[in-house]
Amino acid sequence: MKEIRKEDISQEVFDLYDDYAHNRLERRQFLDRLSKYAVGGITVTSLLSFIMPDYQNKIQVWQDDPRLKSEFIEYNSPKGGGTIKGLLSKPADASGKLPGIVVVHENRGLNPHIEDVARRAALAGFISLAPDALTPLGGYPGTDDEGRTLQRQRDRNEMLEDFIAAHDYLNEHPDCTGKVGVVGFCFGGWISNMMAVQVPELDAAVPFYGGQPSPDIVPQIQAPLLLHFGELDKRVNEGWPAYEAALKEHDKEYSAYMYEEANHGFHNDTTPRYDEEAAKLAWERTIEFFNEKLKS
Repeated sequence: MKEIRKEDISQEVFDLYDDYAHNRLERRQFLDRLSKYAVGGITVTSLLSFIMPDYQNKIQVWQDDPRLKSEFIEYNSPKGGGTIKGLLSKPADASGKLPGIVVVHENRGLNPHIEDVARRAALAGFISLAPDALTPLGGYPGTDDEGRTLQRQRDRNEMLEDFIAAHDYLNEHPDCTGKVGVVGFCFGGWISNMMAVQVPELDAAVPFYGGQPSPDIVPQIQAPLLLHFGELDKRVNEGWPAYEAALKEHDKEYSAYMYEEANHGFHNDTTPRYDEEAAKLAWERTIEFFNEKLKS
């Protein structure tokens, strides 16, 4: 079987996967269209295996990392899903209070990758909380396909309330300074944008390739924004010009970066959409932003 390299894969395959991952294609449609690209010794099975997430071999910070205290907790989301499970992490050697970061998953629940990202945030000197919006449905089911199916069963505005409640939980946590930011990816990017709209006390928001709020509610934003986009992510990027125009019109504090030749999901290092250079730079900028806005 031919070994697949990222450079062997056409952009159309990544676009197909994006359509599938965002529920615009059913699995059978996705596989049928993917078969067109199974040529030159590449099978559909090997192509599918290559493009799907690899959670076993890509974790950077494990749950039992001795540098961290990381545990699952539950908190109350009265306007959302009720009792919500989340991963709470902080440096093991922390002697005082820390700023907080809510880490928001993609459209498939709290999978191993987002747990990993939350632990990375904690290692950077924060207390992080990564909620699982699938908690009312039993939690992340173990695969992204099943997770996407479950997440479609929940109202996204109710899930937004779950993450707003996570902000409130961190804000009141005895180990938190009361300064709290949010970072989110894909669906979580939309949540991050919407938390900036709906939470006046939010201290910073970092949406990665997230859907935008409508321009008419942009005046409500109080938090400074740091926005990351992949140049090849045409679907999300379509809404950016109107959002940016509204941010400028209402004199909101924001910085935005467009990463050349990067796909939607470029920060997720478990799939071949990952762009190492863009991801590392975007994360460095994110931590610098949180240091500036939450630790000063």
